[in-house]
This record gives sequence, C-alpha cells and structure tokens, in this order.
Amino acid sequence: MPDIVDIAVSAGSFETLVTAVKAAGLVETLKSPGPFTVFAPTDEAFAKLPPGTIHTLVQNIPQLTRILTFHVVSGKYTKDELVKLGVVTSIEGSPIPIPTAPNFEVKNATVVAADIEADNGIIHVIDRVILMG
Repeated sequence: MPDIVDIAVSAGSFETLVTAVKAAGLVETLKSPGPFTVFAPTDEAFAKLPPGTIHTLVQNIPQLTRILTFHVVSGKYTKDELVKLGVVTSIEGSPIPIPTAPNFEVKNATVVAADIEADNGIIHVIDRVILMG
C-alpha cells in the first residue's frame, strides 16, 4: 500500500501541498511509519488563500512548517473516531476542533473525502487550509 506522500503525489489534486511539504522538508517525516492522520487541503483549497500567501510562506519555512504540521495528527483516526473525539492535537501542538454538524468538518474546513487509507496512516481531504488560532 502506498504511503501518505505517494498517495498525495499520485492523486494529482495536491500539487501545492506536495510542493509545500517538500519546501518544508517534511517528506521524510510523512514517509516514516507514523501512523499519521493528515488533513490534506486540495489545490483549490490553497487557491482560496489571499494572493501571494503561498509565495510568502515558501520564503518563510518556519511558518510554512507550522501550518503544515497543524494539518497532521499523530495516530490513525477514521472519520467516526474523530467525530467521537471532538478535538485532536496536531503535531504542531495546537488543538484542532472537529465540529460534528451539519457536515464532517475540521476546524473551519469541510472534509470532502474521508478515510483514505495509506500504509502509514489515513488522509482526510479538506476544502480549505486550516490555520492555528
């Protein structure tokens, strides 16, 4: 079974995320045994950010790393498990609320595809980039 990075690369809808993960030096981490739960913003989610944001983040690797690691949780959590928990802590250290109504959401993002199994965890595709705070 492919790992989280291989799934993101082959999907074709996470090019911005893959580029950011490479720029932040997180490829090896996300290829490690984990397991991890990743909330993966699509290219369309990154496109919703204000103009110039991605370019600025790629030039500020510590901030980019913080944002990316806010999208990752240690452990493998399915949609049902996340909904029961109500909140999880990212590897960045901040809590990520999991609102339960009306849709399956992660903070302020709607999960558009849940429970994508990877060799080293699970991916939930989200429709916007989530930020701490």
